[in-house]
Amino acid sequence: MNTQNEVPATPSPVSYTDAAQALVQQARVMRQQVPNLVIPLKGDGRRLAGLASVPPEFVELTAVAVTNSAPLVSGGGTNPAKARDLMSYADAFSPVADELEALASFVRHSVTAAKNEVGSDALVTYALAKALAKRPATADLVPHVDDMSRALGRKRKAKSSKSKPAPAPATPVPAEPSPVTSSSPATPSK
Repeated sequence: MNTQNEVPATPSPVSYTDAAQALVQQARVMRQQVPNLVIPLKGDGRRLAGLASVPPEFVELTAVAVTNSAPLVSGGGTNPAKARDLMSYADAFSPVADELEALASFVRHSVTAAKNEVGSDALVTYALAKALAKRPATADLVPHVDDMSRALGRKRKAKSSKSKPAPAPATPVPAEPSPVTSSSPATPSK
């Protein structure tokens, strides 16, 4: 028995689809645990970003001013306690967002790395199959090579006969002299 061409199978203990779905469910549970979570609408990011970038020191100074000035209290703005609470929320949950974004980046990179490995192996197999299909002993690979080529979107271009020369530029038509600039008979000089 020839074991040289056998590829050992490494079965997963749990299907990847089931594992991924379980993580999606955990992410949705986490989403429900985040207080003050707001689902963005289209265009919200740009609309909110400008005012969201106000420095925390500025927010604290306005809270102090509202606390110490009666006319500012009637302005209808956020009360100082709520302003401080929202800043505390932002400070606490910003690292959570960073961590989740990093995780998403790592997962996307892992997906790309997996596709890269499989794609690389498939292209090596394709190259080998193309070479072997040219031999009479392994000509049965020709239909497989054709199928793989079609799946890649690679079609052989028919060699065209001699390339057509560029069209010759049009011959310029000589302009007729304008009646205004044409020469009139010379007048005799006195």
